[in-house]
Amino acid sequence: MTHLTFLLRQIQQPGFPFELVKPLLARWPVALMAVMLGLLSPMARSAPICRWVDKNGQSHMSDAVPDKYKQVATCSDSRQYELSPQQTRDAEQRLTELKARARQNTAAAPIPAVSSATGTGPLPRVKRPTEVITDTTDCQTRWRIYDESVDCFGPYRTTRGATKPEGYDVCNEIPSPELKCGPRRN
Repeated sequence: MTHLTFLLRQIQQPGFPFELVKPLLARWPVALMAVMLGLLSPMARSAPICRWVDKNGQSHMSDAVPDKYKQVATCSDSRQYELSPQQTRDAEQRLTELKARARQNTAAAPIPAVSSATGTGPLPRVKRPTEVITDTTDCQTRWRIYDESVDCFGPYRTTRGATKPEGYDVCNEIPSPELKCGPRRN
């Protein structure tokens, strides 16, 4: 029996709509408890946070400190960093004003008319380095162009050494000239 056949048979039975709602009604105390925990969570978050270093030199942070580390633990009360209702209102008002100003600036800012040699429209973005390596390019020039490419990609590198995709929109990837020219000579 397929799921569709099963569903059609269930629909034809008397009392069908109530049968769908019955499991939800049985769980309403759980939903109410979840809502209450959600409302009480700001109070739970305001517990003091303690930091200590164990015998292995490992740093720990928690609201519960083991007894043997209570003497060396430093605790801070997170409630001191919470905003007052007035500070929250002021911050929301500043945000609303900033958004309104940004909308006005983008609406009022004239779009510059840039024309290219082929007609009207924005000029294409020029990638760096602009020079191209050919078979006749000498090794010193190859290394200079390669260094320009590496410098161009620098701001688009992640902490793990990967390159962000937007770097390829701005920079030309130049292969290392080491295979053609050998190691760099200063």
